[in-house]
Amino acid sequence: MSNYVYPRFPYVCSAEQRSGETRRHPVVVIGAGPIGLTAALDLAARGQPVVVLDDNDTVSIGSRAVCYAKRPLEIWDRLGCAAPMVDKGVSWNIGKVFFRDQLSYQFDLLPEPDHRWPAMINLQQYHLEEILVDACSRSPLVDLRWKHRLVSLKQTDDHAQLAVETPDGIFTMEAQWVIACDGANSDTRRMVGAEFKGQFFQDRFLIADVKMKADFPTERWFWFDPPFHPGQSVLLHRQSDNIWRIDFQLGWDANPDEEKKPERVIPRIRAMLGESADFELEWVSIYQFACRRIDQFRHGRVLFAGDAAHQVSPFGARGANTGVQDIDNLAWKLSLVLHGEAPDSLIDSYHEERAFAADDNILNSTRATDFITPKTQVSRHFRDAVLDLAQHHAFARPLVNSGRLSTPTPYVTSSLNTPDGAPDSGAMTPGTNAADAPVTRAGQPGWLLNGLGGGFTVLTFDDAVAAKELSVDGIAARVLVVGRDIADARGLLAERYGAAEGTTYVFRPDQYVTARFPQFDEAAIAAAVRRACGKTGTVQQELAA
Repeated sequence: MSNYVYPRFPYVCSAEQRSGETRRHPVVVIGAGPIGLTAALDLAARGQPVVVLDDNDTVSIGSRAVCYAKRPLEIWDRLGCAAPMVDKGVSWNIGKVFFRDQLSYQFDLLPEPDHRWPAMINLQQYHLEEILVDACSRSPLVDLRWKHRLVSLKQTDDHAQLAVETPDGIFTMEAQWVIACDGANSDTRRMVGAEFKGQFFQDRFLIADVKMKADFPTERWFWFDPPFHPGQSVLLHRQSDNIWRIDFQLGWDANPDEEKKPERVIPRIRAMLGESADFELEWVSIYQFACRRIDQFRHGRVLFAGDAAHQVSPFGARGANTGVQDIDNLAWKLSLVLHGEAPDSLIDSYHEERAFAADDNILNSTRATDFITPKTQVSRHFRDAVLDLAQHHAFARPLVNSGRLSTPTPYVTSSLNTPDGAPDSGAMTPGTNAADAPVTRAGQPGWLLNGLGGGFTVLTFDDAVAAKELSVDGIAARVLVVGRDIADARGLLAERYGAAEGTTYVFRPDQYVTARFPQFDEAAIAAAVRRACGKTGTVQQELAA
């Protein structure tokens, strides 16, 4: 029995439904899960009104996605949500991998100090969604509509027409853009004829959320072939409220209906924890996973994000974390287009960059799945040999793959990047998300990412620069001068950015490096901003026309 009390959000009949007049909205988001709610908050933060439709009236049932990585926390911090998530969640950096009853090795996801956010937090999805819903309810630009189900969608060149079913009947609304965040079983995807391509894995896993007080440390523990579940794998995570997530590999022949029954689940947990363990089942689910995506993330005026666009196995926490980064990539582009500051074709770079990231995640997820569930005896012998060697030999540890955890994918081939003008300046190349660092602003300790904000920003290590802002075709690019606007008292900012005197970085509104130069050069910076806005070649001519 669940100890969590699910909230019920009120259905409200909208003014446009009551009036019968069809209204056109700039953006309509389908789905009020973590990805859809993040989309609403990001667009609202950019001054863009948005309507969110959800066919339910509560948060997700069960813990579902539980692991949230440092990069999504940085995104949610920009949207004012990260602190309550970290306060409620369980922070962790350490993971341990066991083979049978022996520790093979352990790893630290955040081995260096002086980062604001933990490498990972564990937090049940229902808690996370409540935090996001609360933030949406405080925004005058977010119109969150419960018990609104999309039943059909038609498109023209400049808008989409949506038929929406509510307790008061069906009505029609229009949107310049639709963001589909309605999950792996997306109705929106079916309506536009977008199909998944990829691989379904013939294996089944049992998720059990267990309420208990236990001595396990706050770490990720993964077992291969443990004595309490021989021949299979098991994953253990701690969540908030003394809830523990346990994943049991079952094999393809397992009967999903039978395996969900308490009389099947409880003996598995007792074998793991001991006969005297005192625990209570909160939620049980069986899943089969896939690694796949749709061919195009943009279908006319409809844009797909999160599980509606791509799926990966849960090992590595790549699902929700990747979806949040989809929105981080999309929202600023859509906002510029809606404000007439960039051509519609900028939206195509969303597919270019995020399909590239999805393919990277699918590759990593597939490799992890193949290691966890070897398909042949040869593969299993190789895996077991690697796990044996990893106990004593460092060279074998990188070969162990129990789900390499989510990290941002650099957009190394993006058409929005300006060729690297300072290639000797270290790892922060164009297409890389900004590394945070402790800084001092106005005499107060702070963090670089908070200084970058959500617009174009130029960071320069040239303390002779006087400019505080540049205007590029009406788009503002703030200038942060190290030494004038922010202080790098501990030298970590210069270290992480490989900075010499004069080194200059240009950041996009999603805090990705779009260009860097050996010195501050206004003309080069302006060209980089134009390129990041999709104003190159024929695109630039199109905007001018």
